[in-house]
Amino acid sequence: MRRRAKAIEFDIELDDLPQPARWREWMGRVEAVIFASPKPVPREILARVVGQNCNLDLLIDDIRDELRSRPYELIAVAGGFQHRTKRSFAEAIRASGLVGTPRTLSQHELMVLTVVGYFQPVTRGELSEFFGREISRDTIASLRQRDLIASGPRSPQPGAPYTYVTTPAFLSEFGFQSLRDLPDMEKLEEAGLLSRSALAELPGVFGSFIERDEPAEEVEVAEMETAIED
Repeated sequence: MRRRAKAIEFDIELDDLPQPARWREWMGRVEAVIFASPKPVPREILARVVGQNCNLDLLIDDIRDELRSRPYELIAVAGGFQHRTKRSFAEAIRASGLVGTPRTLSQHELMVLTVVGYFQPVTRGELSEFFGREISRDTIASLRQRDLIASGPRSPQPGAPYTYVTTPAFLSEFGFQSLRDLPDMEKLEEAGLLSRSALAELPGVFGSFIERDEPAEEVEVAEMETAIED
């Protein structure tokens, strides 16, 4: 009868190594795991390859320091960590022809995605109410195909329509660690992307999300799209 090979236990503590060598090994392990993953790696996954007394925050800081002169960096995004090429090398990458030009969102798709991001979970009917015209299934399908939104819980409205929510890919695409990193309304107003007064004047569910500091002027929702075009 063939004996089963005894599994070799993975040593995470590395007690036999001096502290500097142990730290370097932990750095290498963490960076290797992040490099091998196509998605951001959560902290709890990284904790599996280092000792219990390892301070992951300090370890990540040391890895970032070593990458300062490299064309890529280690960023916190979508609830994890990921290697990404620095933006200053974007032109060189495009010039190489190895990476195709990604399909950009249309202004309309970006506006719909913005509303989903801030008011999720939200139904297609509520999105249509927000914009004052029907939001087509094609627009929703396009955002779903890019994995930027997904189906959320059923709405308590008559007919129990599906709601839509953003995805981890949405966070990764825009460099957010979590939804708490979304710009506040004031910053969006300054950039001309959203109008607080326009939101407050909308009928139905959306107006209730906006606190009015003073009476809002009558503003057409279409002005928000015009602000982007400008």
